[in-house]
Amino acid sequence: MHTYDLLVIGGGINGAGIARDAAGRGLKVLLAEKGDLASHTSSWSSKLIHGGLRYLEQYEFRLVAEALAEREVLLNIAPHLVWPARFIMPHVPELRPRWMIRTGLFLYDHLSRRSTLEGSHGIDLSVPPYDSGLKQGLKHGFIYSDCRVDDARLVVMNAMSAREQGAQVLTQTTCVRAAREEGNWQVRLVRGSEALDIHVRAVVNAAGPWVKDVLNHQLGQPSSDAVRLVKGSHIVVRKRYEGEHAFILQNDDRRVVFMIPYERDYTLIGTTDIPAEGEPGDPRASSAEIEYLCRAVNRYLAQPVAPADVVWTYSGVRPLYDDGSSDPSKVTRDYTLRVDDVEGRAAVLSVFGGKITTYRRLAEHAMDKLAPYFPGLKPGWTGNAPLPGGDFPPGVRREVFLELAQRYPRLPSEFLHGAHRRHGLLAARVAGDAKTAEDLGEYFGADLYEREVTYLREHEWARDVDDILWRRTKCGLHMTQDERVRLARWIAAH
Repeated sequence: MHTYDLLVIGGGINGAGIARDAAGRGLKVLLAEKGDLASHTSSWSSKLIHGGLRYLEQYEFRLVAEALAEREVLLNIAPHLVWPARFIMPHVPELRPRWMIRTGLFLYDHLSRRSTLEGSHGIDLSVPPYDSGLKQGLKHGFIYSDCRVDDARLVVMNAMSAREQGAQVLTQTTCVRAAREEGNWQVRLVRGSEALDIHVRAVVNAAGPWVKDVLNHQLGQPSSDAVRLVKGSHIVVRKRYEGEHAFILQNDDRRVVFMIPYERDYTLIGTTDIPAEGEPGDPRASSAEIEYLCRAVNRYLAQPVAPADVVWTYSGVRPLYDDGSSDPSKVTRDYTLRVDDVEGRAAVLSVFGGKITTYRRLAEHAMDKLAPYFPGLKPGWTGNAPLPGGDFPPGVRREVFLELAQRYPRLPSEFLHGAHRRHGLLAARVAGDAKTAEDLGEYFGADLYEREVTYLREHEWARDVDDILWRRTKCGLHMTQDERVRLARWIAAH
């Protein structure tokens, strides 16, 4: 029987972040994910690292301050995956008065120190580039800073870092049973047809939408804590405006909808907030949600968006801690960590709620709660340690790419751009000893070559076509159906 200090159940952002933190503190860690890394909630976000401007209206000052501080941390440790963006809020007088927005943005600028991001100020929406794509008549607005992120790759890089620190990461691996015996946990994991029995001192339940199911069934640890499953859907349309700025648009139900440049040629619009129904592993955007998002942006766009313009949708289920709110949009996005044990041993820590922006601090807080069970635990370390591929200062992405291009002068620039965007300083590992496009192997479309697919399978736990096209990359959005099928056949053959 294999022995570990800590079993982490769940390979989303919280599970990967906790596994990384724990392994770097000297614990022997096993991360078990029943599907692919980031295959559920963590890859279906709004792709933002942000403080949550709208949460100020709900007086969530602690959460906003923590999230604002984490923006700066993540810009430093993952500059290849997190990058600054300017957000424009057109002012609609009947929705919120200007003094209220100014006050909120003042708090947003000052609740936490900013070292790299610009502050907020008012703008004239009739002046380029701010007028791009907007209806005439929208005259006043505000601009502020937040960050964009490749959410699924952020999860993968945390898992890779955990592995570098000695953790074992198993995907397609389900925890089917766990029981306390003599002050420890005896756990059975199943991976395909293989059963693995392990002995662990503590368990982290970071199963996201399934956190209660894991507690009640696999761990036999019923909890009175409740989870609200809230579905958020996004739509993607062809690019609706020029410029790299994003929009935060007020809706008449007092929610906000983001409109964000996405994958060069597209605009991402989201999100909704409705109670999730059915199996949380396979949510779909309903026609009502698609129409809601179209209506929300059409208040502002010169060129309206119709459901027929939508080229892709995705939905995720957020496992929010149930604070009793009747409105899904007002349920807290803060996280709650619960620890249960028996006579100070065999602890299980369960993660309720959370958001991608604060995952690293959540992991630190989780380890603080687990510290009494691991005497001599090393201190926190993740705040200054770059994630794999991110060991370069923020703001020099272009210089890093130019160095890569000089190293591989005969490789297609599109391939180098894609590898740099996804892997940062690890792009040279992907390219390896390739000299020409022929050395990269079969070309599948959308700047994706056989060499990178092989790298993703060998080093990043990618197994099937969706792992590669929608999580490790977003090449699926740019490929034809024939190209996607050809990649699937190549994977099956290998």
